[in-house]
Amino acid sequence: MLWELIATIFAGLGAAGIALAIRFISRKKAPRWLIPAFAGLGMLSFQIQSEYSWFQHQAGLLPEGVVVVRTVEQQAIWRPWSYVYPQTLRFIAADIANAAPNQRNNAVWLVDLYFFERRLSAKRVPQVVHCQQQARADFTDQLQIPAPGETVNAAWHKLDKNDPLLLALCQRQTV
Repeated sequence: MLWELIATIFAGLGAAGIALAIRFISRKKAPRWLIPAFAGLGMLSFQIQSEYSWFQHQAGLLPEGVVVVRTVEQQAIWRPWSYVYPQTLRFIAADIANAAPNQRNNAVWLVDLYFFERRLSAKRVPQVVHCQQQARADFTDQLQIPAPGETVNAAWHKLDKNDPLLLALCQRQTV
């Protein structure tokens, strides 16, 4: 975040420099208010560009086998442009390559989910996914792993059959 602040300041200085050049070329006939206006516009433009490119940049840094399974687009009144083109400021990625099957029931997989949010550190949350019953649960010591053919209990959350986590994990593991 410190580097982003420094980059924003330099974007403002660069834009102010362009305004100074315009004033120099026009022999100071261009208004003086152009300098702070360009500086503010430069900093705002850099921040907007940074917020819109954040998701593509972070997703591009993910290692092989880590798949983005959900994105959260946000709109805000203080960002009126986000109503035209919503910003992706959060996403969830699953470490499919390192997912491990349960020894008791091979339809159940342990997978790490990573929660990314702009300007925050990533959080890792282990999840258990039951491919046949299309359900997921938080991995805890109290979680009861069902035997093959047994139904899941209330600790499990049902997933839609087209859920990206279910598709990414279960289809890849059956191949």
